[in-house]
Amino acid sequence: MMYFRTGILKATYLISILSVAVAAPTPEELASSSAAQKVIKPNNDKIFYHGRWDEFRGTWWPGSGFKLHVSGLTSLSLSIGTEHTTQPYAPVSVSIDYGPFKSYNISGGLNVILPESSPQPQGWKKKRSVVRIATEGWQNNRIEFKGINLNKDAELLTYNPSKLSFQFIGDSLTAGMGNTQEIVSSWGFRLGETFKAEHNVQAQPGACLSDIPCWGNAHGMSYLFFKTEDMGYIWSSDHNYTTPWNFKRDYPPTHVFIHIGANDNTYEVPGDTFVQRYLDFIARIRKIYPKQPLFLLTPWGWPVADGNIYYYYDGKYQEVVDGRKAVGDKNVYLVNATGWVTYADVFPDNIHPNDIGHQHVAENVTDYLINWGLKPKANWATLPSA
Repeated sequence: MMYFRTGILKATYLISILSVAVAAPTPEELASSSAAQKVIKPNNDKIFYHGRWDEFRGTWWPGSGFKLHVSGLTSLSLSIGTEHTTQPYAPVSVSIDYGPFKSYNISGGLNVILPESSPQPQGWKKKRSVVRIATEGWQNNRIEFKGINLNKDAELLTYNPSKLSFQFIGDSLTAGMGNTQEIVSSWGFRLGETFKAEHNVQAQPGACLSDIPCWGNAHGMSYLFFKTEDMGYIWSSDHNYTTPWNFKRDYPPTHVFIHIGANDNTYEVPGDTFVQRYLDFIARIRKIYPKQPLFLLTPWGWPVADGNIYYYYDGKYQEVVDGRKAVGDKNVYLVNATGWVTYADVFPDNIHPNDIGHQHVAENVTDYLINWGLKPKANWATLPSA
């Protein structure tokens, strides 16, 4: 029950209009268009990448993408390779100037996101815009990024990231599986938006924490988190292997959130074994994030139609926190998610949170963090200008 795509519920948080990016132009049209546009190569250091990308500028993991700060923006197209991009298309979300994320299906070739506007009047002042792009899918989320085409008089500026940065680690309950915009509708993505924080999500549907086969996954998150590729590598022609992730490529997180264990319980990993594997995982995490607060969410459970909610590993998450405190780690916190999600908040066929359920989780984590002492930023660090 942990690995199947489900129906769609209308979003109440992010208004999404599904768009299909304009089909790839002919070679003649492309040559003419490129001559009238500014081409930004993927290695431009003013592109602020997030998520995980391989050496070919291909995305892995849901939510991977980039941010742009642009002066005088009137048109924007994404140049996408055909060899490793999900076929027939990959869904991405685009937000302009921190507005609602809009969904696009992009494919190999030149994908028009912003069409060219009419000529600007004399004396027109260049506006500074912020463009945010993220892959949506919990699977089928690969894009082979070849570059960006902007209008010729646009200028790419430095994007200054937020001083807050959230790292999320989990399974399908964090990946937004089945939601309107999948990862963009998930509780972690929403939380990042609320706090105006940069955010990375490493969440693999069906994965156990334990490094054992679970729901078609050859590895667990205790293995996958440290790799560039998600589990899609086993079906990929270019990555039938895994590559260690270089964490120096990340914008360092200030806070780390982990929600894991549902699949370990389904695969009957004993409670004491789960605790030990969780402790081993955190010990490895601490080598990368030595001082960041770690927030361990307990299960919100499996709500069913009769009103009952079924939980798992009762008391074991507290044992993980106590185990870390016993070795002097006082920066690990238990977030009690009991009762956060009801039957009205889940898809009935797989009991995963729907859009409303993810919103409820995000609201509860927000309340927890505010009471803990973390306040949302008043503004993003890079702001658009009129």
